[in-house]
Amino acid sequence: MIRDISLEDLMEMQQQERITTVDVRSPKEYEEATIPGSRNIPVFNDEERAEIGTLYKQVSPEAAKERGLEIFSQKLPSFIKAFKEIDGPTTVFCWRGGMRSKTAATVLELMGIHVNRLSGGIRSYRQWVVKELEKEEFPPELIVLDGYTGTGKTTILRKLDEQGLPILDIEKMAGHRGSIFGQIGLQPNNQKKFDSLLVHEMKKLKDKRFVLIEGESKRIGKVLLPPFLFNKKENGRHVIIHLPMEQRVQNILDDYEPWNSPNEFLDAFQLIKKRVKPALAFEIETHLAKEEFKKAVELLLLNYYDPRYEHSASTKPGEAIVVHAADTEDALAKVADIYESAVASVTK
Repeated sequence: MIRDISLEDLMEMQQQERITTVDVRSPKEYEEATIPGSRNIPVFNDEERAEIGTLYKQVSPEAAKERGLEIFSQKLPSFIKAFKEIDGPTTVFCWRGGMRSKTAATVLELMGIHVNRLSGGIRSYRQWVVKELEKEEFPPELIVLDGYTGTGKTTILRKLDEQGLPILDIEKMAGHRGSIFGQIGLQPNNQKKFDSLLVHEMKKLKDKRFVLIEGESKRIGKVLLPPFLFNKKENGRHVIIHLPMEQRVQNILDDYEPWNSPNEFLDAFQLIKKRVKPALAFEIETHLAKEEFKKAVELLLLNYYDPRYEHSASTKPGEAIVVHAADTEDALAKVADIYESAVASVTK
C-alpha cells in the first residue's frame, strides 16, 4: 500500500534511518533544485515533459494523459530496474505530489516495490526552506578566513573539513569561486539550489560553538547570501592570511588551470577590462592571449584584486588575527591552532 508522508515525517525518517529520496521530475527540473542528496529517476525526460505540457495546454488534459501513459509504458523496464537497485526505504516526489509521483508509486507497488510518496512534493520542501531562512537563526560564532586573492582560503577550509572541523563551504554550495573567473570549470547553482544546500548545512552545524567560513561577498556567482548570514560573517572573528606573492600566483594557477580553457579566461577578463587602466589592460590581455598565465595573474592581483581587497578590508568592523605563512600548509596549521584556541577559551 502506498503511503503518503509529510515533509516532517520524511525529515524524521532521515534522522532515524537511512532513506533514499528519489526525484521523479525531469532532469532539467532536478538540476534547478531538488532535496539535497536525492537521486533523479525521471518519469519523463525534458523533451517528453515539454511535449506533454504542450498537449495539455493546446489540446486537452485527456490527450496529455494518454500521451504520457504511452511514453511511460515504454520505459517501465528501465524505470523499475533503477528502483530495484536502491537498498532500503525510499520516498518519491515530484513538483506538487501530483501525477508523476503517484504514477511512479503505483507502478512500483504493483511490482512489489514499496515506496512512500511525499505529500506536497518539492514545493512543500521549498516552502520549508524559505521559512527556515526567514527565521534568521544560526547560533554558532563564525571564524572568518580573509586575505588577498590566492591565499588558499578555500583549500584551507576544505582541508579543515577533512580534519573534522565544522565549516560552511559557501563556494561549493554556490558552484562558484567568487571571482570574475569563478565559474570556469564549474556548474554554478541557482538561488533555490543554493538555499536548500545552505539550510541543510546550517541544520547540521547549529549546535557547534564555532564554524569556519570564508570571507565571501554578498554575491557569489549567481546567488546571494542571506542578509542575516552575511552580517553575522561580517561581525565574526576574522583571520587575515598573508602569503608571498609567488605562492599566491601558484595557488591560483593550481586551482583554475587556465591552460585548459584559455578562451574562457579571455572572455571573462572582458568583464573587468574597463576597470583597469587601458595600457595595463592591453598588457594583461596580451599575456592571456599568449597563454602566459603566470604573468597575467600577477598583474591582475597587483592592479585589480589587491586594491579591491584593501578597500573592502578597511571597512570591516573590529580587530582581526593576522597570519603570516610561508605557504598554504603553513597557513592551514596556524588556522587550525586558532580554531582550537577559540574552542578551548570557552570550554575552560
